[in-house]
Amino acid sequence: MGFEIILGNTYHLYLRPGTELIKKVGRLHDFINWPGCMLTDSGGFQVFSLEHIRKIGDDGVVFRSYVDGSYHEFTPERVMEIQSALGADIVMAFDECAPYPCEKDYAAEAMVRTHEWAKRSQDAADSGQAFFGIVQGSVYPDLREQSAKLIASLDTDGIAIGGVSVGEGKELMMKAVEWSVPHLPEHKARYLMGIGTPEDLIDSVMRGIDMFDCVLPTRLGRNGSMYTTYGRINIKNNRFIDDLSPVDPECDCWACRNYSAAYMRHLYKCDEILASRLATFHNLHFYAVLMQKIRQAIEQNRLIEFRKEFLAKYRMHSGIIHDELPRLEIQREARKRPEIE
Repeated sequence: MGFEIILGNTYHLYLRPGTELIKKVGRLHDFINWPGCMLTDSGGFQVFSLEHIRKIGDDGVVFRSYVDGSYHEFTPERVMEIQSALGADIVMAFDECAPYPCEKDYAAEAMVRTHEWAKRSQDAADSGQAFFGIVQGSVYPDLREQSAKLIASLDTDGIAIGGVSVGEGKELMMKAVEWSVPHLPEHKARYLMGIGTPEDLIDSVMRGIDMFDCVLPTRLGRNGSMYTTYGRINIKNNRFIDDLSPVDPECDCWACRNYSAAYMRHLYKCDEILASRLATFHNLHFYAVLMQKIRQAIEQNRLIEFRKEFLAKYRMHSGIIHDELPRLEIQREARKRPEIE
């Protein structure tokens, strides 16, 4: 499909199968037979979102495993040690992801702790791995600006914006990006963590973001929800019972070239695992093509026009009135995407 990098989850891999087993094989690349690049997150989001925390302190976090209930401690140094053992090409600093909603005092405390952990993470990082810091600050403009400036001051290879898509809604999510990006260096890759829908991808790129990760294409695919040129569909719906056309007539993925919507629906109704596989394949291909078209639009200096054209089709069956792109201080066409080696 053209993907050159995939993400591994430090928290989950640490708990199962464990870094010692992966080290016996070599690197995470070898364990999963992936020849491309690997990025591992720090596990911070999972530690703070899965509600198994027993203690949070300036040194780190003590939490219980969801696998067997055992206690573990994550410090910045320990997290970097784990990511080094996994052998990822890009590693993330350990951070505290503040929940939404939260009081500003709590968000500020988590932000300061994130900054200190970023410095400690960088000191402990493997020199052979590219290191990214993470901007926090919840939904507070001054905290986002302060965090972006601090993380930008560090000698990192790239910068991520974290603490988004945690329940704050799209408007605040995009505001968090707009509050952060102006204070980030032009020459470093910008990574928006945990985003998103096709609309979110385009609108975030408009605001200066380069990289994304999200579970939506695979999670939705496993449950019968598929992205198409004309919007998202639920393949389980009765309207697909005798639809012998592809799920998306404009898609050239392997699933659409070989199977009908009626067959896909049949597989789901029979609880056949092939349904999840085909839908996941299709959704990933849809995202790969979307990002390819976004890159082409940037090169052609027509990203705004592409957005309008894409949404005109994508929202055709949703009843949503096509909005105009908000006035932004950041014009993505003026910024050339950095090449990431």
